[in-house]
Amino acid sequence: MNTAQRLGFEKNTKLLIIHADDAGLAHSENQATIQALEKGIVNSYSIMVPCAWFHEMAMFAKNNPQYDLGIHLTLTCEWENYRFGPVLSVSEVPSLVDKHGHFFKKREQLRENATPEDVEKELRAQIEKALNYGLAPTHIDSHMYSVGSHPDFFKIYKRLGKEYNLPVLVNEQLMQMVGLDPKSNLEEGDFVIDRTYVGEYRYFEKEGLAAYYQSVLENLDPGQNLILIHPAFNEHEMQGVTINHPNFGSQWRQQDYDFFTSEKTKATLQKHNIQLVTWGDIKTSCSF
Repeated sequence: MNTAQRLGFEKNTKLLIIHADDAGLAHSENQATIQALEKGIVNSYSIMVPCAWFHEMAMFAKNNPQYDLGIHLTLTCEWENYRFGPVLSVSEVPSLVDKHGHFFKKREQLRENATPEDVEKELRAQIEKALNYGLAPTHIDSHMYSVGSHPDFFKIYKRLGKEYNLPVLVNEQLMQMVGLDPKSNLEEGDFVIDRTYVGEYRYFEKEGLAAYYQSVLENLDPGQNLILIHPAFNEHEMQGVTINHPNFGSQWRQQDYDFFTSEKTKATLQKHNIQLVTWGDIKTSCSF
């Protein structure tokens, strides 16, 4: 049986997770994510444990277990002025940080400098911190998909999923995006999301992201689909966090929020018979 059948749907059903990345990054990100969840269109999110606003979102997650929650495993920090580093002390994972003790900005730097031992220690520490807060994650995923920057890191990522009995976000498009060969890094039995969609800069730069997302929904294929968004508000905090970073910047994140909290989007899902499912549904129906 395919995923749709395991979840009780017809074989050719269009399944969709609308997932909000980067909760915990900033107060604006948290508030937009919460509102997007409460409006009922976004049906999954994940938290960045090392970030300054993790505690606020963790308290929300603990008090609202009805929402699908992931751990957004973090090994990179792409921002110019907003910098953060590992949960563990720098002395414990020295290969993961730059001279200031912050995560590297780029996946390439992570690949060139990080040791698998330090990667595993830090990722495990992030999961354990979330669990120690009393959170009950439904899955794990990865910020910037940095776990795919090296085959050894990807093996650790999948192994942690099995150890904690959690599905991990595995998708061939994301693997190819970070230069990881799917053929040599996927194994029989891996749960793989059929298609993943992330906003495209060419749309943002011209007519805006709504046109891209509308096209995705109107042309969605049967199978397990995932749309990754990053909702936040275009105000001073996010403008400061994302300065000189227009792709996935504060305007981008506002557009994500606006589209996926709109009545038009709800109507589009209904019109095209798209079924919203969660990682929690998948975890319950599929073995890991």
